[in-house]
Amino acid sequence: MIFEFERDFAGSLRCIPMIARQKLDIAGIKMTLRQWSRLTREERGMLVDMPCETDREQASYRALVEKLIMTRADEPVRFLTIQALEDWREKDRMPEAVLAQARADGVSAPTPEQWAGLVPLKRFALIKLARSKHENENFVPALKEFGLLQGDEVRP
Repeated sequence: MIFEFERDFAGSLRCIPMIARQKLDIAGIKMTLRQWSRLTREERGMLVDMPCETDREQASYRALVEKLIMTRADEPVRFLTIQALEDWREKDRMPEAVLAQARADGVSAPTPEQWAGLVPLKRFALIKLARSKHENENFVPALKEFGLLQGDEVRP
């Protein structure tokens, strides 16, 4: 699934779409855009489509990503630390980063009920966009796409 707000840069798979970012986080691997760009289009598509939910699927996904990075890139595999990587799984607690980004953008943050009603990938996307240093411009479009903002709600 490629979100509409990322379609122009991730739809072609030249950038890492949120669905692949989530799976990479679950697998505990930090993949750089440079490493991603060294993969073939088919390999990128495989990383988007491959399941990564059960322990077995996660182990297979991790093994494939490690193999692809070692085969295609001149860089070592970098692993993520298991800190607050899974805030998106907590539907009963919205991370401060999401609240802060909404304030910074002059929009209403999702209500607790809206947050709880989002599928995990949408929560993941909002957290990533709120914590990102260079992609914050997609936070408000994501809120709109997810039905959390009305079109005219953005304040100057």
